[in-house]
Amino acid sequence: MEPYFRNGLVTIYHGDFRDVDAWLSGDVLVTDPPYGMSYVSNKSKDGPSDPIAGDATPDSRDEVLRLWGGRPALVFGTWRVDRPANVRQLVVWDKGNVPGMGDLSMPWGPAHEEVYVLGDGFSGRRRSNVLRCNTLAPTAEARPDHPTPKPVPLLRELVSYCPPGVVVDPFLGSGTTALACLSLGRRCIGVEIEERYCELAARRIQQEGAQVSLLG
Repeated sequence: MEPYFRNGLVTIYHGDFRDVDAWLSGDVLVTDPPYGMSYVSNKSKDGPSDPIAGDATPDSRDEVLRLWGGRPALVFGTWRVDRPANVRQLVVWDKGNVPGMGDLSMPWGPAHEEVYVLGDGFSGRRRSNVLRCNTLAPTAEARPDHPTPKPVPLLRELVSYCPPGVVVDPFLGSGTTALACLSLGRRCIGVEIEERYCELAARRIQQEGAQVSLLG
């Protein structure tokens, strides 16, 4: 399959991860997969978002991890859904002081996500497993038009602890993993099933590649 987009460090494929072999040649998996939430954002710039492809169940997440085997991986998730098998460590993303919606009958709004560490080879300065990084506000001008965009600084910190080699993201979305890799001078292979998000990711890389935005 020919890439949808390629520059010196980043290659993007438009398609289903099952039909693209290139990502399996990488060295470390970093991804925010669909994991069974059927999530719809009411904060999209064009109104309520469509459900993320494959998000009715965690089947796509689990299939990616089956294909990936026991190699190193960082995988986003939530306590609401069963964690993947063989998780070695849990990293918690503290999104800052802005609570999410969640159950509005409760006085606490969800302001964290989980990141599962699988496989070996992670290294770096020893620190808390809680990473505090402000989420992207729904009204932020720099927020990409995607239901679940992640901040570039968060992905950059996560990738900085990863083993050397090519980073792969088979659920590339708005391209944040690729932007983080670009800012660290690392190669990245991404796969995205929805063409509009391939276009969004490619545009962000072209626009921000020379000077990666710290806002995501």
